[in-house]
Amino acid sequence: MTSSNAVEPASVPQLGGVPVHERLKAAAVALAPAVMARLVEQLPAYGALPSEQLRGEITREVERGIRAFTEVLRTGELPGGTELARINESSARRADEGVPLEAVVGAYHFGAQECADRVLSAAVPGDLPDVLLVQQRLLDYLRLVSCAVAAGYVQERQAALGDEQVARQALLSRLLEGGDPRSAADRAGLPLPPCYLVLGITMGPHPDELLPGVNHAVAARRKLRRLRNELQRQTPGVPLSALSGNGGLVLIPADVPPADFGPADRDRLARLVEHLGRMCGAELLVAAAAAAPAGVADAARLVGELREVARSSGRGPGLHLLDDLLLEYQLSRPSPARDRLAALLVPLARRPELLDTLRTFLACGLDRRQAAARLQVHPNTVDYRLRRATELTGLDAARGTDQLTLRAALAAHDTTRSGAPDST
Repeated sequence: MTSSNAVEPASVPQLGGVPVHERLKAAAVALAPAVMARLVEQLPAYGALPSEQLRGEITREVERGIRAFTEVLRTGELPGGTELARINESSARRADEGVPLEAVVGAYHFGAQECADRVLSAAVPGDLPDVLLVQQRLLDYLRLVSCAVAAGYVQERQAALGDEQVARQALLSRLLEGGDPRSAADRAGLPLPPCYLVLGITMGPHPDELLPGVNHAVAARRKLRRLRNELQRQTPGVPLSALSGNGGLVLIPADVPPADFGPADRDRLARLVEHLGRMCGAELLVAAAAAAPAGVADAARLVGELREVARSSGRGPGLHLLDDLLLEYQLSRPSPARDRLAALLVPLARRPELLDTLRTFLACGLDRRQAAARLQVHPNTVDYRLRRATELTGLDAARGTDQLTLRAALAAHDTTRSGAPDST
């Protein structure tokens, strides 16, 4: 009498009275070349592999796969840890060689399907239950193997990307230190371009970062990821970056020498900045300079200062080069003249609306109606504030001789108010 706890042996599918695994075993000699031909024909990534590798390692992997599937049909048991580890390692090698993941997974599917096609061709109507059993074991086998392939592939790519990222960050650090970057570039596998466009970026918040009840850290990371992805898509070569949710530094390789960076290059860069801001959903204030690799360290310091000057002087989002900020930048350098200019506006210290009106009126080309619209006040209010500012400072924004002085005084005031670093 059989115990109720006894495990029933797995059914062995048969076609025409012959076990399917025996049919598959008998066909193995011709089956491996057929699978190889199918891989090369239908998977271009495999067709591009060296013939020595195809005849050697890949053929051996196909033969092992056929034996493994034969055992699944014979025993009803899926591959164990040893076989899955071998599949995992093989997939990792394909990842290291740059074979696409879909091709690696597809190779196992094509191999298993070739096996099934070979043996199921002998089926007759009365074999339907066995055919269904073969198909079920095929699906179970492919599910398990596909997971092992994906795991090995992803692990290898993560490790490779980690090493690659470390090497690129080392190159970025070397460029910012001002040393010879050639060895770091070799380790990163990146050629040094004639020029880097050095971008200092201040990122405004994404609208989601301002909503109550939203995880602001997640919103900031999503914004940053979109910026990085779009940088990679829209720029030639490999950009190097050190970015957080508030901004940071980006080096974009360029073919034009720094001395040849002209208006057309500036327009392209301005359009890129506008596009990046639109795609990441945040305003970008970007200071930029072009520099040869040996000059990246100095350019990075310059764009950091330009970014602070643009921010403190009330410049809006967009691209800002040194030529756009010559007066403000020069007045951000410490000197007795800067302090005296800033002192001209001390009488307005307690009247920020007068300072804002002065700044807006000058920025609008002395157009009082445009200034009023930007300030969202009546034009008469602009007139009143300008008269009051003249009474307190003695400087008239409508008088040509005073306009340059007021612009310089505002730049000096903004710089000293923001606490810009005293760098030379």
